[in-house]
Amino acid sequence: MLLTNYNSGGVWSVRSILVRRRATDNTIRILPTQRDTHRNHMCLLVIYMVTIVSQVMTDDPRFAEPIPNVTVALGRDANLPCVVENLGSYKVAWIHIDRQMILTIHRHVISRVPRFSVSHDNAKTWLLHVSSVQQEDRGYYMCQVNTNPMISQVGYLQVVVPPNIIDSDSTQSTVAIRENQNITLTCRADGFPTPKIMWRREDGQGITVERRKKVHVYDGELLNLTRISRTEMGAYLCIATNGVPPSVSKRIIVDVEFSPMIWVPNQLVGAPAGTDVAIDCHTEAYPRAISYWVYDNVMILPTKKYGTEITENSYRTHMKLIVRNIQAGDFGNYRCVSKNSLGETEGSIRLYEIPMPSTPPRLTDKKDGIQSTKNMLSEDMLPATSSSGTNIAGSGSNGNQNTMISSSGSVDSGSNSLDTQIDIYPNQIDESNSGTSTTIRRYSKVVIMFTSTIVCFVSSIN
Repeated sequence: MLLTNYNSGGVWSVRSILVRRRATDNTIRILPTQRDTHRNHMCLLVIYMVTIVSQVMTDDPRFAEPIPNVTVALGRDANLPCVVENLGSYKVAWIHIDRQMILTIHRHVISRVPRFSVSHDNAKTWLLHVSSVQQEDRGYYMCQVNTNPMISQVGYLQVVVPPNIIDSDSTQSTVAIRENQNITLTCRADGFPTPKIMWRREDGQGITVERRKKVHVYDGELLNLTRISRTEMGAYLCIATNGVPPSVSKRIIVDVEFSPMIWVPNQLVGAPAGTDVAIDCHTEAYPRAISYWVYDNVMILPTKKYGTEITENSYRTHMKLIVRNIQAGDFGNYRCVSKNSLGETEGSIRLYEIPMPSTPPRLTDKKDGIQSTKNMLSEDMLPATSSSGTNIAGSGSNGNQNTMISSSGSVDSGSNSLDTQIDIYPNQIDESNSGTSTTIRRYSKVVIMFTSTIVCFVSSIN
């Protein structure tokens, strides 16, 4: 008897079977023949051999290289490669482990974040693209192949952020403090890696730390200035850097407030009538002071008679008053006044009259083609003596530059001539200024001795 059968391999086959009837129960049993059994065994052997050969000739999917760790700046684009060999019909998927988010499967984007995409180079590289990288994109990414069991590998995406100074947590751009008080400057910044904060002065001067030492660069978010002085006034730079360009800085101006102070270089100034004279004062004050001159209790304004000059540098001010064509009514006390919101101060300068210098006679002759000049001294040019001393004024040959003698005893001479000239005048200083008179007598003796030496030297040459 012949029967047809559809086997597991999908092939229709015809085989013969033996039908036997049992006499006892009239049942029919279908028994395979010996030939059919042998044929079945051969088919199973062939199938097993084909499977073994197929497995030997075809490798499972494997990763050709690891996923590199990628570092990218905030806002830039990043690519993560996954190289798979022998992929066959299997699929590649990308997963963001930190957010537990499936990003892509094969060529399809699963995530709803539009900044993620995937591409395949038709060979073995699958690229995950992340555009305009944000800080939340930082973390581990898995490339997975759906084999059984599943295979995967992981790479890390590092997102670096340039430093940014947080104004709300930092000292404001301008701060004022009274002198000799304490102040703390604060500068905070964020970014990744964590920024480093350092301080510098804009003018290049050192920063006083704990009143003991000065440094040009100070590290730390907090800068403590103890018992701050006016010399520490100015702009301080807070600079934040973390190796990711660009570095950023903030400029903080520290104003140190104090009441005015005045320094007068020459408190006593002498000048002949009919000449011009300049007197000056130096002031220090902050907030910036109002500075002016006063004579005979009246504020001096710029006119043809008076000229005023004011030069300011930070908290320092230089005041200069020029009195032109001095007359008898111009001699007296002049006051320089400086005032601000914290106080007021003034300095006093006395302007007194001295005689007009005269030009001594000079004898000029020629010898051996060399011209020499001798300064002659007469009997009436000897120094006059008095109980209060002698006042000396030295001038050049033009007679326009005078020597000013202050109460400190300093003498400034404007003569640049090679001729040595001495003019001795009766003293114009009060009896109360005996210290100044003593100093003048000493300078008189020195000048007379120097002049005598010059005369002897010239005579020896002739």
